[in-house]
Amino acid sequence: YESTVTAKLWAEGAVMLGKLNMDEFAMGSSTETSCYGPCASPWRRKGDNRPLTPGGSSGGSAAAVAADLCLGATGTDTGGSIRQPAAFSGIVGIKPTYGRCSRWGIVAYASSLDQAGPMTKTVRDAAIMLRAMAGEDGRDSTSAPQPVPDFEAALTGDIRGRRIGVPKEYRLDGLSPEIAALWDNGRAMLADAGAEVVDVSLPHTQYALPAYYIIAPAEASSNLARYDGVRYGLRAELPMGASITEMYEATRAEGFGAEVRRRVMIGAYVLSAGYYDAYYLRAQKVRALIKRDFEQTFAAGVDAILTPATPSPAFALGEVGSDDPVAMYLNDVFTVTVNLAGLPAISVPAGLSAQGLPLGLQLIGQPWGEAALLNDAYALERAAGFAARPERWW
Repeated sequence: YESTVTAKLWAEGAVMLGKLNMDEFAMGSSTETSCYGPCASPWRRKGDNRPLTPGGSSGGSAAAVAADLCLGATGTDTGGSIRQPAAFSGIVGIKPTYGRCSRWGIVAYASSLDQAGPMTKTVRDAAIMLRAMAGEDGRDSTSAPQPVPDFEAALTGDIRGRRIGVPKEYRLDGLSPEIAALWDNGRAMLADAGAEVVDVSLPHTQYALPAYYIIAPAEASSNLARYDGVRYGLRAELPMGASITEMYEATRAEGFGAEVRRRVMIGAYVLSAGYYDAYYLRAQKVRALIKRDFEQTFAAGVDAILTPATPSPAFALGEVGSDDPVAMYLNDVFTVTVNLAGLPAISVPAGLSAQGLPLGLQLIGQPWGEAALLNDAYALERAAGFAARPERWW
């Protein structure tokens, strides 16, 4: 069968060029967990030819758009997998409101967090592509019966009177000075464009990352239970007389990579009888508090929220070791709150690091407010004037 989002794109006349690399089962932030091997970014540091990650999990999509292999690509975002690679690769990536795009035909990672979205060169292209991808789908029970506005028509660039919040909790201890400077510059650009920029508080942000890395693996352990070697897919070669349990164990050990096995095991652990209340239930309570933080901020008159998209520019392949998964998980520190709350958010390229790599800013919008969010992003894009392109080496 065909996924709904690709079927919708085809129906609008899109030309599909092929499939792109990504982290295995969307579990990763660098494409280094891909069973095909990692994807290289078209970008390079000044004076350093080491291959860099394009980000992940939708790293192949980001690299292809940044390298001019295509005008746009689809991605999915469970905890930042559209926005982080977009920021690393100097392109635009929007994660829509949960339920805006159908999940039908997309391999599920964490069903309450996953959302498909476009990755493009410009905000206008993202608006055009999102309109084609979005819409209710009766085959996906989480697809919302919301009208799809003309997102492109909303791109006036006029953000006068918009209230943009800047959350103090995102200014983390040890935040890179160039990320902090980029954020301050983004704040100034939006203010110069006529927005009212105000400080806001999202007090439960500090608990988002641990809550996410309990909830997402828990849902993944359930979703990936179907890959057991019985009905379809890989089945491990076993000697005659092997039991069904041995077949399950061998097939799943052989068929899943190390990071997928790690997350499935974490998920099974936190859902087990002795730990459900201590971990999973508590994480869901934290999720509700994070959602409430956003609701209260928006109810107080804030229209959108400005944050960094990533805590650093792209890193080299192999630079963040697989023996330290927490270091890799920290790439999601600015993005996971959006998925936990089900909100739309967009990453816009807004500057270059000292080493000549793209840096992105994130704008978070109100539920179903993609049209206004895209216009905010359009104003930021015009003010930033990001025109850098990677030097062609491929």
